[in-house]
Parts: sequence; structure tokens; C-alpha cells
Amino acid sequence: MRRIVCTLAVMAVAGCGAEQSVQPVRVTKAATDLASSTRYSVAVLPSLGGTSRGNAINARGLVAGHSNLPDGTRHAALWERETITDLGTLGGPNSSVPWPGLDNRGTIAGIAETDAIDPFGESWSCSAFFPSVTHHVCRGFVRTSGAMQALPTLGGTNGFATDVNNEGQIVGWSETLVHDPTCVAPQVLQFRATLWDARTLAPTELPPLHGDSTSAATGINERGQVIGISGDCGVAVGAFSARHAVLWDHGTITDLGSFGGAAWNTPMAINSAGDVVGFSDLPGDADGNSREHAFLWTRKNGMRDLGTLPGDLTSEAAGINSRQQIVGISCGAVACRAVLWENGAIVPLDTLANLAPGDQLASAQDINNAGQITGRITQGSTGKRLAFLATPIIDENETP
Repeated sequence: MRRIVCTLAVMAVAGCGAEQSVQPVRVTKAATDLASSTRYSVAVLPSLGGTSRGNAINARGLVAGHSNLPDGTRHAALWERETITDLGTLGGPNSSVPWPGLDNRGTIAGIAETDAIDPFGESWSCSAFFPSVTHHVCRGFVRTSGAMQALPTLGGTNGFATDVNNEGQIVGWSETLVHDPTCVAPQVLQFRATLWDARTLAPTELPPLHGDSTSAATGINERGQVIGISGDCGVAVGAFSARHAVLWDHGTITDLGSFGGAAWNTPMAINSAGDVVGFSDLPGDADGNSREHAFLWTRKNGMRDLGTLPGDLTSEAAGINSRQQIVGISCGAVACRAVLWENGAIVPLDTLANLAPGDQLASAQDINNAGQITGRITQGSTGKRLAFLATPIIDENETP
């Protein structure tokens, strides 16, 4: 899971490295038609002193994600309009809300380091979402009523929380006590997809597909349908851990299919109708290097390739709302840009937004049912990479 979400900012791995300048792309007529009917007002959100990114947005327009501090550490953050709140950690240096882990009541799910050091020297999944590898124990957390609580594991050391629904169910993955032979050093312990109750914090294991060793949950909707991955332990950071994209539906696990690749087959978000988006590798990835395209999976039509912007090589879908509007990134050889898929067209989000000269929308991470989008913007005037909130502009003269 190291590349999951990190690549939703750029094609980088550890710590979600620096975005590079966006290259010009050719836009199709369908995209131009869509762009002419949709416009967004973009607000740049404040930071805690360093770079920041919005990864989750709820129905109230609250945004959650992370912001780096001047000392180089990273903290989970919550934005309400233009006010930022530092959510702190569990005693260690870093924390984050790396997935759309924010419900409509303001409950937040994410990851945070404790002050303890991992007894096995593991890097664990969290290391891909922090500025550096610290070897601190990392746990999934839930934050309700202003308090951050560590989520229990399945017996092992580390955990990771990705999403929370309005019913108080949290999902992610956590380590067991099993020393898994499919793990690759420094990873030692097996991990399994985990469902927690936000009230009792009790964990429930969601098993992998038959024949697989490990699993991880990446999203949940209001109906309690859970999406995630199934595969090998590896280094607990994607690749062959994501041999299969899966859906757990109240005790039944379904393989969502793939585009033919052996790795990085990863669902990222699921809406209330059970539509799933994410990314799946194309054939030729036996070396574990990703070659992914964004997908939309529906029970009726299965997995459909959403494609890329013309001339780009890869794409990833990160968020979907009830209107089946999808956001994510499309990437060329050196840079990625935020995109919106709607009505069968892919559009660079830059072309739909009222931006200051030189500003570039580098990633789109989540979208709510009102069409508000959050992600990361690179400011042309300062070069800073900050969280943004894009809100559709309503034409008062338009007939509903």
C-alpha cells in the first residue's frame, strides 16, 4: 500500500514526493463540452507551516488531510472553512488522514505514530504516508468529540485506518501475531483487513480471498459494504499485497477483477450505490512496478477502464459521489494533474476552475455529493503545495 494515495499526489513513493510542473495536454471535444458547463471556485486552505493536502471532504464541506510542520513532521489536520486544526498524534512524531476518513458528523479516521519503537524494526504501511521512516509504532485512530483514540489491532503491533461511515463503522488493516512467510523484510507480521465499531472499538477481521495471505480494507459505504485488497504480505505497502481488488458485502467476498496486471489492483472509494473506483494494473507488471489505469466498477457492468488524459501514461481514481462524479489524477512521464470524470469524459480540473495565474491543481482526492472537491494545489506565485477546496459555482440564472 505504499503507492496507494501517495501516487494520488504524484508518481512518487515514500512521503508523497514533490510534484513537478504540469505539462500541457490535449483535451477532447467531449471534455471541452463538459468544461463549458461546469465551473469551480477554488479556495487555498491554510497550513501548519509546511506543505499540506486535503484527502477527505464530508457533506458539510469539512476537509481532513495532513499538513507538514516547520520541523519536517506531519500532522493530521481538519479544515472548517479557512480555519485549520492540528489533530496531534498518539505520542509519536507523525499523523495523517491519508484516505477519505471523515463522516458527516465529523468523526475522523486516520493513522498516527506512538512514542514506542516497533519491536521488529518494521517500516509498516504508515511509512509511505509520512515524510520519513521513523520505526515508531503506528496505529489507526478514530477521533470523536475532539479526542484521538488508538484503534486496537488483531493482536500484532501496527494498524492503519482508512475510512469511516455515518453508521460508526471504521475500516483499515492491522497486524496479527502470525509471522507470515510471504512477508518481505523488514515486514514480519501478517496483516488483515479490519472493521471497527467506533463506539466499542472492537475489531473484526475481514479475511482475504482463498489462497491469499493478507488483506486490507480501503473504504466503506453507508450500507456497510467494504472494499479493499487481497494478496501477499510483501512489505505491507501495495504491489503484490494488491493482487486482487475485492468487495466484502456482509460476509461475502467478491473479486472485482483487474485489467490483467498481477499487482496494484486497488479500489479506493465506494459510494452509497455500491459503485467502486480505484486503479488496476495493465499486463506487464510482473516486476511489481505499477502500470495502472483508473477504473469504475459496478455490479451491472463490472470493471471499466476510465482511461487517461491524451498523451498520459497512467491514471488513478480516488473518490466518487452519489452522482457518479469521479476525481483522481492522470499522469505523464514527469507529472500528474487533477482530473474529473463525468458523463463519460475525463477533464483536467484546471480547465474548470477559476485559478490565479500559474496555479496548478496537482491532485484531486475526494468529492462530496454537492460536487465539492479537495486535494492539492501548487501555487504559481509561491511554489507552495497546499490543500484546496473547490466548490461548484451556481449560476443563479440557471433553471433548476
